[in-house]
Amino acid sequence: MIAILIIILGTAVGALTYFVVRALIVPRRRDGLIKALEQGHTQQVIRQAKKLLKSNSRDVDAHYLLARAYELEEKPELEFMELKIIAQTGQFTEKCAEIPCRSRLAELYAGYQQQEEALTEYLLLIDRDPGNAEYYFRAGELFEARDLRDKALLYYRKAVEMDGRHSSGHLSLGILLAKSDRPLAARNELESCLKLDPDNCQAHFYLGRLMKSMNDYPGALRSLEKARRDPAYKVRALIESGTVYLGMNNLERGISALESAVKLAEPERAADFLYSRYFLSLCHERARDLDRAVALWEEIYARRPTFKDVAQKLSQYQELREDDHLKDYLTAGGQEFLKICRKLLRVLKLEEREISEVKNGCMVLAMEMEKNWTSSRKRAVQLMFLRVAERIDELTVRRFHEQMKKSSVIRGMILSSSQFSTRAGDFAQTRPIDLIDKDALSSLLRRAG
Repeated sequence: MIAILIIILGTAVGALTYFVVRALIVPRRRDGLIKALEQGHTQQVIRQAKKLLKSNSRDVDAHYLLARAYELEEKPELEFMELKIIAQTGQFTEKCAEIPCRSRLAELYAGYQQQEEALTEYLLLIDRDPGNAEYYFRAGELFEARDLRDKALLYYRKAVEMDGRHSSGHLSLGILLAKSDRPLAARNELESCLKLDPDNCQAHFYLGRLMKSMNDYPGALRSLEKARRDPAYKVRALIESGTVYLGMNNLERGISALESAVKLAEPERAADFLYSRYFLSLCHERARDLDRAVALWEEIYARRPTFKDVAQKLSQYQELREDDHLKDYLTAGGQEFLKICRKLLRVLKLEEREISEVKNGCMVLAMEMEKNWTSSRKRAVQLMFLRVAERIDELTVRRFHEQMKKSSVIRGMILSSSQFSTRAGDFAQTRPIDLIDKDALSSLLRRAG
């Protein structure tokens, strides 16, 4: 009996000794692994951490050391697996602290496009460390990716309120405000970003676009020029610059910028390829170089037949290849165009009194050559010659009618290289205005020679 008690007592002492020694040795071993990790001895750490996990698979410190070693070896898939195991246990220690562990896990979830899981981690981090602006910013990005704009705005704004020097927060908030049609607030945020990071080409690009929408063309061009320093934004900034010049009616510079964009646009980047050519075609159309415009539309149509109004424009200008008179009317320079209009006046038996250029054509005040059978006096006639591809709407005819009233003219004619809308026709039908569409104009041009 005494012998049995001695055996039991010896076993107990041995077990106690084992656990005491283990309690003293294992932490020291882990401290040694941390030091080895800091020195870059990743393979040693991986071997030792795996040994620790063989004896205890729920050892979160060993999992974390393994994850850190995999991170240093640039093996994110293996690191990701270890961090998920730690998060699933919900246990954290002094060495495996919750905040750095979850922060890295959130980054990896986002990198692997697991947005729901990433957002969950960032919301947990905000709960654990509510004073960290970066977590609000990252959550805002994930809400925006899910097209939850209101929530994204809320979190972006919280980020910049907590840290006024968070340039990425100002940038993302500014871009999202611009998309939400809040230009003044967006401009303030983008300018705040640039105060903190003056070389941020993305901020310059979006600020340039915003200024263009606000008709601040000089400011837009300055910002877009700075955006071109970044190869990632160069083509897009050139396209935007071209549209700014188009808005300013500076066709020469618009064509120059857009031709540069066309040369740089890579075919695999469909948006750059198509938009650079489309806006260049509009410049050539407005400059009356319709052969080049049509060639660009054909190039776009071959790539994407449904792009914007390209198919419609090709149809509208198809007559150019068959009707030289209409082509001359559409493509003639300023003075040559006025000569054509004067020839048309003679066909219409009208004498010019005043002629002036207007947008997309000219305005003429003329007199009838012969007395009208209803009056012993010759009547004045107001005419507008238009060179456009778009259908003429009712508003254009209404404005022309107002001009007739101001000039005290009771008869008017609008001659257009396009068609008139149904409502425009209905309006003119009850007024002394004759609408001459493309087909009738073509006939008059042939008579004028």
